[in-house]
Parts: sequence; structure tokens; C-alpha cells
Amino acid sequence: MPAPESAPVLRIDRLTMQLPHQARPVLAGVTLTVGAGETVSLVGESGSGKSLTARSALGLTPAGARTSGSIDVAGQAVLTASPGQLRTLRSHTASMVFQDPKASINPLHRIGDFLTEAARHAQPPYTSDPLARARELCEAVSLPEKVLRQHPHELSGGMLQRVAIAAALMPDPQLLLADEPTTALDSTTQAETIGLLADLRERFHTGLLFITHDLDLAAAISDRICVMYAGTIVETGTPDQLFARPRHPYTAALLQATPRLHRKAGQLTPIPGGPPDPDTPVTGCAFAPRCAHRTEVCLRQVPPEAPVACHHSTTLDLHV
Repeated sequence: MPAPESAPVLRIDRLTMQLPHQARPVLAGVTLTVGAGETVSLVGESGSGKSLTARSALGLTPAGARTSGSIDVAGQAVLTASPGQLRTLRSHTASMVFQDPKASINPLHRIGDFLTEAARHAQPPYTSDPLARARELCEAVSLPEKVLRQHPHELSGGMLQRVAIAAALMPDPQLLLADEPTTALDSTTQAETIGLLADLRERFHTGLLFITHDLDLAAAISDRICVMYAGTIVETGTPDQLFARPRHPYTAALLQATPRLHRKAGQLTPIPGGPPDPDTPVTGCAFAPRCAHRTEVCLRQVPPEAPVACHHSTTLDLHV
């Protein structure tokens, strides 16, 4: 579906983050937006900065991190927010679904207590009854009401992930951040979770930033996909644009390394080498050492962003 014509609920502009004792920034000029009712996926290898970008939207930056640029969530500037403003942001405006629900749900509490705990302590208080809201969301995520009286160990992994999604939706947030929420699930439960997130996005008109390393999952749920490498978004476009004509060699390499039913055995092309070491400075394009299309200029300077209609890529206009 097309992106809504409304003010973004998340706007990140040239976000840079430097951690102590590291030679290069872990985030280097990240820019993206998420509109109300829109899903944007962040895709890339482990260590590319996807989770850091999402956590930064909640003000959850590592100790000692130096940041520049700006993050705006529903009109609230995050990087300059006070502790009180951040508490309000996290309890009312934006929520996160973490990768492992078992690690984010207290095993000693019943599910009903877990879902209503944040609502009971929120400042300012929720206007709706927390237990009634928990019942409503259990129905929305296709969980029976009886789970409210159960403990986490009584539920399957897929049911726990639905509980985690319900917990994130408790405050009716304008922005939902989903950090690889399907990684620990089997294929069938993955598909159910993706369908559930898409349905909830439309029902509650929530902006969704979906983090994954799987391009196919991103294509199934997203209006736009942002491909991230070494702390930088190297390409942005719709799933159709990225799959039909990737502009950046890294995007093309990811697609070539993705299994397909129509490919014969041995047709996968792995990406050689590995991402740059955070302790090693990078000159020029960070992907150049692994890129089959590199030239001398790639080793000396960062390629400029090249817009093509609604498609953006930080590379020269090279069809690979």
C-alpha cells in the first residue's frame, strides 16, 4: 500500500554515533522516516547498526556514546529530551518488540500482571482501564483471555511473541519498533507474526520500523526497505524497486546470497569477506573491499546519494 501523506511519526536526520575507544562511528549519518500507518524495514548483516538505530529512537543509547544529528518521534526531540520526557515517550508514544520474548517477559509474573504493569505505573496515567485494555489486545493478537492467568512457561514461543506484541501496543503507541521479532520462530509462526503485525498496523494506524536480516520478510511487510551497511543506509526503495533493480552493489549481493526455490543447487553467491572492523578507520566506501565493482575512486571517497524517482542509493548510477 502507498505511504500515507502525513507527518512522519519517526524522523531520523543524519544520526551519527561514536562509541568510546572505537576508530569509526557505529552510526554514520543515518537518515530515515516512518509515517503513520507505514512500515519501513531496516535490512542488513549483523553489526550494521540496525538495532542501535531503533533503540536510539527511544533514547536507549550505549553508555558513553557521543551522538549528533536529530531524532524526532511524534514531535518530541529525543536526543535532547529530559529523563522525564523519555519516560513519557516510552510509556505513551513509542514501544519496542524485542527479538527474544522470553528475555523480555518476567517469568515469575502472570501474563496479565506483565501486560498491565507498565500501565499501572505510567506517568501520566493511562486513560483506559489496564485490564480491559489487556483483554482487548489479547483478542487483537488472537490469544484467549485465559492466558492472562497463565505464566510464561505455559505458553509456546509463538504465543509469547504475541504477548510481547500486545505489551508493546498497550499504550496505543504512534510508533512501534520491532527488533527481529521473528528470528526465534519457526517458518509457520514467522508468517503468522508478519501477518499479525501488518494487520495491527492497519487497525491501529501505527508507524512500524521493522528490523530484520531477511530481505524476503522485509518485502512481505514493508512499504519501503532501507538497506544498511557499516552504520550507513546505502539504499532505500520499495520492495519492487529493490528486487527488480538494486542500485547499490551490497543490495545486489544480498539478493544473490538469498536462497530461491527456482535456483539450482550451488547457485547462491556468498558475499566475500566481512564487515569492517569497528576499531579500523574506513576511507572511502565501506563496502569497497568486498565489492566486485569497485574502482580506485571507491577506495578514496564515499559515493554521493543518487535519487532515482522514489529510489535512493549511496552509489554512482551503476546497474549491477
